[in-house]
Amino acid sequence: MIEVCADSVSSAIAAQEGGADRIELCSGLVIGGLSPSPALFRQVRECVDLEIRVLLRPRFGDFCYDDYEFRMINEEVEMFRELGADGVVIGMLKPDGELDTAKMETLVRTAGNMKLTMHRAFDVCRDPYKAMEQCISMGIGTILTSGQRSSAWEGRELLGGLAERADGRVEILAGAGINPEVIRKLKACTALRAFHLSGKKTVDSRMRYRKEGVPMGVPGFNEFEIWQTDSETIREAVLSAEE
Repeated sequence: MIEVCADSVSSAIAAQEGGADRIELCSGLVIGGLSPSPALFRQVRECVDLEIRVLLRPRFGDFCYDDYEFRMINEEVEMFRELGADGVVIGMLKPDGELDTAKMETLVRTAGNMKLTMHRAFDVCRDPYKAMEQCISMGIGTILTSGQRSSAWEGRELLGGLAERADGRVEILAGAGINPEVIRKLKACTALRAFHLSGKKTVDSRMRYRKEGVPMGVPGFNEFEIWQTDSETIREAVLSAEE
């Protein structure tokens, strides 16, 4: 199973062209992904036929949300359910690193019959095996994780252990640093069969006039480079998963 994280209509279309099974829709992928707008969701829903799960993350940074942020996320769950999303991607932690199961159970109830993914808040929780069992108990069907390391390949030992202990009760979706070669390597040493990637390439801006020295966001990023999913990379990932 190949899931593509996409933060634009063009990337979602490229994911479908490459043969992806599912899209995780977000905005601001350069900072790890934030909640997308309703307008972006509607455009993507019109242009692709794939399953769409929507990432719900109100801001950059940790996953310990205050009551205002929690209410925002809960409203977004309801909004995207009404807009026709197939699923939502959620996660909340308490200050001690445990899952905030009380708040997450509220989100699960709001989601109704939508499919549920636990996002990479899982990768900074205190006890991944305990958290996995809590996710299963809440009815969450997928856990997106790098194995609590900076890349899935580095986290392969934990990923393999999670997949083995899950025993089909929850989908362990390997993410972070995933490409066709890493998919082949992870398949060879683990029971993993679900992979999450952006498959991005850099596209040059269409701007001919370029005002330099005026950064609009994170310092050091080129304002005239656009990151988009590459359909050929996704196609190669699909082939690697099928081998």
